[in-house]
Amino acid sequence: MKSQFNLSDYPLWTALVTPFDAENQVDFSALTTLVRDQEQARNGILLLGSTGEGLALTQQEQQQIVEFVCQLAPSVPLMVAVGGSNLEQQTQWVRFCNTQPIDALLLGSPIYAKPGKVGLTHWFSTLLDESHNPCMLYNVPGRSAVAIAPELLGELACHPNLWALKEASGDIATFEAFRQAAPDVAIYSGDDGLMPYFAQAGATGLVSVAANAWPQQTAEFVRRSLSGTSPNLFTTWSEAANSLFAVANPIPVKVLMHLQGKLTSPNLRPPLTHLELTHTDAITRANKTILSWN
Repeated sequence: MKSQFNLSDYPLWTALVTPFDAENQVDFSALTTLVRDQEQARNGILLLGSTGEGLALTQQEQQQIVEFVCQLAPSVPLMVAVGGSNLEQQTQWVRFCNTQPIDALLLGSPIYAKPGKVGLTHWFSTLLDESHNPCMLYNVPGRSAVAIAPELLGELACHPNLWALKEASGDIATFEAFRQAAPDVAIYSGDDGLMPYFAQAGATGLVSVAANAWPQQTAEFVRRSLSGTSPNLFTTWSEAANSLFAVANPIPVKVLMHLQGKLTSPNLRPPLTHLELTHTDAITRANKTILSWN
């Protein structure tokens, strides 16, 4: 199923939160509003990533969310996350995604198992082979406990379905090593606060948590970062973005979106809880600062 979108036209992808109601069930009404907000900002949408608490949802909930958002037919591209540690289950998930009008997949490293290079190569190659859509690999050793090596990306770079890498190790040197190993693979920053620095090193764009709360402003900041303008805003942006990671993501951003009125509830799925964030002063200040940009 060929995408109607040119993915390179979308430098910002919002790793969309999954809204829950007071009973901790998926709030599809709020989800509609969130999708429309991203659509208005012209941001690509990533469903069921770590920010979307994908691994805390049942398979039925995951499928319902993908089918629901596809039925909304947003005028921006949709990417769906593939994560877990059971290769056969994830292969089946990719097959399901192949039946939906989505535009890309985010392929995470297997969690917990900590495979070596041979195991990682088999994991990614299997999922890339199965997909009917362009795929973005996701390097996030802080969550998966295993890092994608630059040489592994280099070996996979010739796969026709490998489109991009989301680099979230937080290390500029690692980013540069990926660029050297696979110069034709688009690399997106996976860290909101580091976007200005990754842009200077050749990043294509950003996969963002902050864009949930600030869709228009984050899109504008990504444009400025990629064009090298307004460097005086970089420190302000980093401080605001970092306030969203005071405790485990997506706790702060969901609390902020509840304060903004975007979510009816700040609820998360256990083991995450909004009660971890005991003070909201920092995110409230950040919200005021970013929204003042207009």
